[in-house]
Amino acid sequence: MSKQRSSLALATLILLTAACSPPSPVPPQPDKIVRTRLAGDGEAAAARRYSGEVRGRYETVLAFRVPGKLMQRMVDSGAAVKSGQPLARLDATDAVLQSAQAEVQRGLAEAELMRYRELRAKNFISQSALDAREAAYKSAAAQAGLARNQSGYMTLNADRPGVVAAVLAETGQVLAAGQPVFRLVPDGDREIAISIPETDMANHKVGDLAQITFWAGEGKPLAGRLREIAAAADPATRTYAARVTLETTDTRLPVGQTAAVAFVTKAINEGLTVPLSAVFQKDGKPALWVVAADSTVRLRPVVVQRYSDSGAVLGAGIASGERYVEAGVHKLVAGEKVRLAAPAAAEK
Repeated sequence: MSKQRSSLALATLILLTAACSPPSPVPPQPDKIVRTRLAGDGEAAAARRYSGEVRGRYETVLAFRVPGKLMQRMVDSGAAVKSGQPLARLDATDAVLQSAQAEVQRGLAEAELMRYRELRAKNFISQSALDAREAAYKSAAAQAGLARNQSGYMTLNADRPGVVAAVLAETGQVLAAGQPVFRLVPDGDREIAISIPETDMANHKVGDLAQITFWAGEGKPLAGRLREIAAAADPATRTYAARVTLETTDTRLPVGQTAAVAFVTKAINEGLTVPLSAVFQKDGKPALWVVAADSTVRLRPVVVQRYSDSGAVLGAGIASGERYVEAGVHKLVAGEKVRLAAPAAAEK
């Protein structure tokens, strides 16, 4: 009995000692690593940058004036041609026969006219009969001239110096009169053809300044200006075709070269653009997690002017240069201390 009492007393002492001892310390949780960005850093330029290609301001579609079978094509796409240079030929067999037939008819009408003139000089026929032969000869001569012209149309020549931008017909194809065969870009002014999305149409107008850089080469950006914007959107892409003309008219650029166009006149008038992943919805209203100087995050309401493919354009709520969280915003708590991920190359 005394043994049981001693064991009970020992167990009670152990429990009391455990209850009075301080709890084991909980290891501190490491600060979350978040990816951030400075407001206004590189966003305005990205929202107005479009890819395009070099095109001629004026482009000519070349075609045969007569129908026929394409027998020979002498140039390929991208070839530089001179004025008057032959580009393609049709099968001239039928044209030669028609020309020969018309020439025979003209010779016969001429011989008839000579005989009628002799008869009229001897007063064997009336003047009206001679006039009819005069008219028949003129008609036959006109038909012969037309047939000769059509024989000359069997060869398609370049009407001016330039570059063949596209080949639209191949050897062996039967062509109708006026069917396009080549697209020729004459030597002269070059432009950049771009497509503007519907969401960006409100930001551009004819005359806006632009900087043009070319993916091939490391030359300085060229100055340009928005010359025209299509009035209707493309039914397939829902974008508006636009042309940017170069300020330097003596620049000779290869047709089809890829270029990037950045419009620079809107940056000071628009709000800051942030990625859509940075916008946090609180009670149905947009907000951003702003990183304070002590590395804690604070939720700040913002005003979104509009949403676009490049992000959300803010009208108020954050100033340029402030740091905000751009990803993982749903995992943060107000006042939480965070660690910044390695800065992007643009911020180094």
